[in-house]
Amino acid sequence: MRTRSLSLVVAVLLLAGCTLPGQARSDGRPVVLTTFTVLADIARNVAGDHLAVESITKVGAEIHGYEPTPGDIAKASKADLILDNGLNLESWFAKFVESAKAPHAVVSDGVKVLDITQDAYAGKPNPHAWMSPLNVRTYVDNIVTAFSKLDPAHAADYAANGKAYQAKLQDVQNELVTGLAGLPKNERALVTCEGAFSYLARDAGLTEKYIWPVNAEQQATPQQISSTIEFVRAGKVPAVFCESTVSDKPMQRVVDATGAKYGGVLYVDSLSETDGPVPTYLDLIRHDAATIIAGLTGRP
Repeated sequence: MRTRSLSLVVAVLLLAGCTLPGQARSDGRPVVLTTFTVLADIARNVAGDHLAVESITKVGAEIHGYEPTPGDIAKASKADLILDNGLNLESWFAKFVESAKAPHAVVSDGVKVLDITQDAYAGKPNPHAWMSPLNVRTYVDNIVTAFSKLDPAHAADYAANGKAYQAKLQDVQNELVTGLAGLPKNERALVTCEGAFSYLARDAGLTEKYIWPVNAEQQATPQQISSTIEFVRAGKVPAVFCESTVSDKPMQRVVDATGAKYGGVLYVDSLSETDGPVPTYLDLIRHDAATIIAGLTGRP
């Protein structure tokens, strides 16, 4: 471990070159570093043209068990501000916070936290708070505050950008609630592979059921699949879903056993490339809302 740590430090020094921590990019803008692509996109909507916002992880990366590289640590050494989700999502992120001199903000601060209720993760906070548009309104408030401290000269712009973005988030929430209105109680259920939708389900008035609590489809047990099958059968749930970053094979077993429709792919941890289905967070949450509505109601 000591040898590896020394190697990382050497690599960081080589990669960082002569750039000092906190130094802005050559275009003069301060640099904001986020842990994953979803946060980067949300932050860019608040930053406008005043800040350069980057994500440590790339499009399609699995955020939970990410392994930082020396290049990632070099990026942290140059950042003027670091944003992370918190709620134990980025356990690997501690080394960035400990070593970087840049200010650090946790964007989920103030969110009403829901705990995971099953398996070894029971009692720990569910980290996927960004999957509720209402929670992301709180994220935006925290980002506006952090950006205003970093760059007070543009505080009014950050506040205005944040307010405009929050209005779009509220629109998605309204569309989700309206689209699900009239569903019978037993059909108001969101069944997914991973338990990443607790906040969205709560705020949309849906009962949540998942096969496993956190990305671990290779550990899907017969008991987990059986429990999900029983839930779908008992409620006559019309459709089930799975996330883009995992295999849908366990959920297809639920489909085969119950006759429920496979409602489609949902996106959670990462955006897509610009020419993909969810290049922005608003695209992601709108896609998921529309997919859930269509699957449960049968309406396109």
